[in-house]
Amino acid sequence: MILLWGLMDERPMSAVADALQRLGRPFICLDQRHVLDTEVELCIDTGMQGTVRTGQQVIDLCAITAVYLRTYDWRYFPDIESAGPDSPAWHYALGVEEVMQTWLELTPALVVNPMMAMSTNSSKPYQAMHIRSHGFAVPDTLITTDPEAARAFWEQHGTVIYKSISSIRSIVSRLTPEHIDRLQDLAWCPTQFQQYIPGHDYRVHVVGDDIFTCEIITRGDDYRYAERQGASVAFRPYHLPADCADRCRTLALDLGLPVAGIDLRRTPEGQWYCFEVNPSPAFTFYQAATGQPIDEAIARFLGEGPRSLSQTPGEIASGACPMRT
Repeated sequence: MILLWGLMDERPMSAVADALQRLGRPFICLDQRHVLDTEVELCIDTGMQGTVRTGQQVIDLCAITAVYLRTYDWRYFPDIESAGPDSPAWHYALGVEEVMQTWLELTPALVVNPMMAMSTNSSKPYQAMHIRSHGFAVPDTLITTDPEAARAFWEQHGTVIYKSISSIRSIVSRLTPEHIDRLQDLAWCPTQFQQYIPGHDYRVHVVGDDIFTCEIITRGDDYRYAERQGASVAFRPYHLPADCADRCRTLALDLGLPVAGIDLRRTPEGQWYCFEVNPSPAFTFYQAATGQPIDEAIARFLGEGPRSLSQTPGEIASGACPMRT
C-alpha cells in the first residue's frame, strides 16, 4: 500500500494519485488539512507498529510500502493559525506531525523524499558543496550582511544576480544601479549574490534512474517570472547528454533524494552550471509544458516498494516506546 501525505488538491499530489490509479497501484491518502481530526499511534519495540485514524479511515502503518510526501507548514492552516501557538489545537497538530515524522525516519518503506534529505535545501552553500563535488560548475557566490562586500563583489563580476539564501522561493533578479540605496538593508537580511552566468536554462527531473529534461528559452533573469519582467518564455523537451544525465543521477543519489528537480544552465561555450537541487519539485508545471510523463514515473517508482536499511527499527530503539497523539 502506498501512502500519499500532503494536500490532496495540490497539483503534484493529485497528479501522482491519478497516475497510481491509472497503473492500478493501491494507495491511500492522508490529507494534512485534517490534522486536527487525525489520531496517530506508534509503538517501537523489537519491531514497529502504528496506526493512523482520520474520520472513518484507519491506516495500518506496517502495511505501507512507500510514501509520497508533500507536506506544508501546518502552523499556517487557518484553524491552527487563528487558535495561536498556546492553544490545544496548535499543540495537538504539533504532536501529530512529530509522531508522523518519527515514523518516516524509522519505517522501512520507500519515502519520497526523506525529510532529513530534504533539509539540505535549507542551506544553499552546503548544497553547493555537493553540487560542485559532482563535476558541475557553480557560480562564484557571496552571502553577506555587509553592503561594502556586496559592492566589491559586484564590481569584481560586473553582472550579478541576488536571491534568498533560504529554501523559500524568491525571485532571482539582477543587481542594478537602482539597488544601491537598498544595499544598506543587508545588515538586517543576509542575502546571496552570484555572478551572472549567460546561457539557456534546463530543469532536470530525476525519478530513480529516469531523467526528464525541459529546456527553457527566455531573456528573463528568472524564467518563472519572465512575463513579469517583460520577457517571453518557451519550454520544450530536451535530451540531456549522457555524462550530464549521469551526474544528475549521482547528485540526487548523494543527497538522498529519489525524486529531485535540478536547475542547470548551459553556457554558450558548452559548460554546465548547476544552481540548485529542489527536493520537492512541483513537476506538473514542466509536465504540462513538455508532455513528459513525470507523474507516471513517480508512481512506478513508488510501486517498487520498501527501501533497504542497514538498521531495523528494533536495532534503532531498544525497549518499548509507545507514542500517541
